[in-house]
Amino acid sequence: MTDDRTRIRRLPEKAATTRADLDAVLDAARVAHVAFVHDGAPVNIPTACARDGDRLLLHGSTGSRMMRVLATGVPVCVTLTLLDGMVLARSAFESSMHYRSAVICGSAAPVADQVPALRAMSEAWMPGRWDTLRPPTAKELAATLVLELPLEEWSVKISAGDPDDPPEDLDEPVWAGVLPIATAYGEPIPAPDLRGDPPLPDYLADWKP
Repeated sequence: MTDDRTRIRRLPEKAATTRADLDAVLDAARVAHVAFVHDGAPVNIPTACARDGDRLLLHGSTGSRMMRVLATGVPVCVTLTLLDGMVLARSAFESSMHYRSAVICGSAAPVADQVPALRAMSEAWMPGRWDTLRPPTAKELAATLVLELPLEEWSVKISAGDPDDPPEDLDEPVWAGVLPIATAYGEPIPAPDLRGDPPLPDYLADWKP
């Protein structure tokens, strides 16, 4: 839902307005930048994130300043950006980027049950992995804080398409076009202390290039 605070004013034609648009950005992103005010000064911290239904999950140490402050319910603005390409026009002024971005405003709160939330985050990042791991210990859970931010106030902006040069620039002897950007996973690298020569798990083999 977009309100006046999250309404896109600059290039509003790039606004994407459906919940499916928001979910697509959140499901593809792995890092969110979390902005809030602490002790009268703005703070913006990158952190891992994952969507779980109608909420964005954030997790960290109970000793984290960010997590402790957010848990009090202060206003927060979370942004996520996916860079898809460089748009190379015939001038620097007209050059730009392909991107998908989301902004979420609201207040975060601690989740009621950490383990299902941690499982949701793990499965969002790498489906099938959680069930192969040892369960978290009581000590680990005591040191971990998981917050949820409702997906109630948000906006999505998507930039795509070809360079938009003015007619007077079309005869300039300058190459114009798009340089796509893609994120790819490499070959899995085993830990140097891996014991027993366990086989590569199926969930990881699916992520190989």
